[in-house]
Amino acid sequence: MTYIRWTFRIFVLLLLGSCLHYTLPQQDIVRIVDTYEERQDFGGWTDMFWQNTGAATADAPITRDVLFIQGQNVDNQPMVYRNQDTGWGWPPYFKFDTANLKTEADDAVSTPEDPKWYAIRHYGWRITWLGDGIFPNALSMKAVAGPDVQLIPWFNIIIVTILAILLITIWRLWRNFWDRRVDPVLDDIEETGSSIRRFFGRR
Repeated sequence: MTYIRWTFRIFVLLLLGSCLHYTLPQQDIVRIVDTYEERQDFGGWTDMFWQNTGAATADAPITRDVLFIQGQNVDNQPMVYRNQDTGWGWPPYFKFDTANLKTEADDAVSTPEDPKWYAIRHYGWRITWLGDGIFPNALSMKAVAGPDVQLIPWFNIIIVTILAILLITIWRLWRNFWDRRVDPVLDDIEETGSSIRRFFGRR
């Protein structure tokens, strides 16, 4: 029973951690290489990683044009982001300025000889082995002094702190409820069972 409990707890923690890692914003410092537009067909299970896919199915896929931003980090590793509005959906970033971000990215393109470094704020994962791939969604960008700038994720720190306080509060309320209401009932049941066993033992 102990193994089952710990397995369930670890599963819940992994699930919560994955959701937070996907949803909370991250920042990459990159040099903008190019922007482009590509047609994407939606209608599979990977649609959950995209915005505004509509009611697409495998039998009736929907085709949309999606904007992308290409970059390279200081190690010359490619960093590719999709540029989609989140609208009023999830995650609640309320992004409606896809065209503006594309304009900023077009203006920020630089060469290796004269690099300009930008912090791309995004959420999501980059998964290359799922067909055409899963791309993080770029939310905003800002110029930085260089690739070694240290960026403190204040937003993530605040959200994780609030969530931790909320979970600890719920856990303590649950423990108080269990100690006051459930444990006494279990003790009464155990005492009753012991009395019955002693009665039949004397018989």
